[in-house]
Amino acid sequence: MKTMDQLREFYQTELLPDLRALEDKRKAAVKQLLIVGGAALAIALLLLVLLVRAGPVGFILVAVLLIGAGVLGTRMTRGYRSVFKVTVIARLVRFIDENLCYSPDQGIPKSVFQTADLYKQHIDRYRSEDQVTGKVGATEIAFSEVHAEYKTKDNKGHTDWHTIFRGILFAGDFNKAFRGKTVVLPDMAERLLGSLGQKLQSWTPGRDDLIKLEDPEFEREFVVYSTDQIEARYILSTSLMERILQFKRKTGKRIYLSFVGSKVFVAIPYTKNLFEPRLFSTLLDLGPIAQYFEDLQVAVGIVDDMNLNTRIWSKS
Repeated sequence: MKTMDQLREFYQTELLPDLRALEDKRKAAVKQLLIVGGAALAIALLLLVLLVRAGPVGFILVAVLLIGAGVLGTRMTRGYRSVFKVTVIARLVRFIDENLCYSPDQGIPKSVFQTADLYKQHIDRYRSEDQVTGKVGATEIAFSEVHAEYKTKDNKGHTDWHTIFRGILFAGDFNKAFRGKTVVLPDMAERLLGSLGQKLQSWTPGRDDLIKLEDPEFEREFVVYSTDQIEARYILSTSLMERILQFKRKTGKRIYLSFVGSKVFVAIPYTKNLFEPRLFSTLLDLGPIAQYFEDLQVAVGIVDDMNLNTRIWSKS
């Protein structure tokens, strides 16, 4: 894994000359955005004053104007976004590992997300982008940002969208063809409800058999379901359970894992778009670049964190 000292050197010698040119594009994009936003806001306020007696019609016109300004602003900054991703994110990915490839407009398909079986909610809307693929050592990996949602309607027909998962979905070769399916989820029930939570775990709709393991700390943090009790214990060795616990501590997030086919899937929730340009932050500062780097390292580092390059099993 690359260190922060190596990133600083890479930033100074490789990135900074191109970032200076990109910084001018960022400032131009911000200027255009402020002009459009300011004009739209001024017109909206004027319309609001003129149409206040029009009731709902006036408010609808103002809302349409502001939405239109937002769409226009997004289109105006699209060019900068594309150049940024090629100049910054793609090069950071190659810096971390030359065997990795970054595709900003591609993502892990919905079918793969469903195969991972980490979430049971029906998906009504699915988006995925910023895909990284390739090999880390001997391990084939792919990960991308994912946003999966479901919708509900109230008795007036109004639609609300709810997030199922938003964050990074990682898929890596585990070098073993599993007969069954094993899912490892954050254990919220037992931590909140104690022995009652244990009972609720076994009644979870749509989940396979509850697996009880011998590691008390792992049991406090995670709940395991599997179609194959023996295989689940075979996969979740003492060392792997400890590695999963360490990874959870390292990220400080709720971690979801599954072992399906010959893959390990890891879902790491985030509440932000990880690899989008920050228009109102200068590029001539290592801080934002270091954050992109650290977020990429979390996903790429799963190979080392889970010891996936140690081939202790065969595929057969």
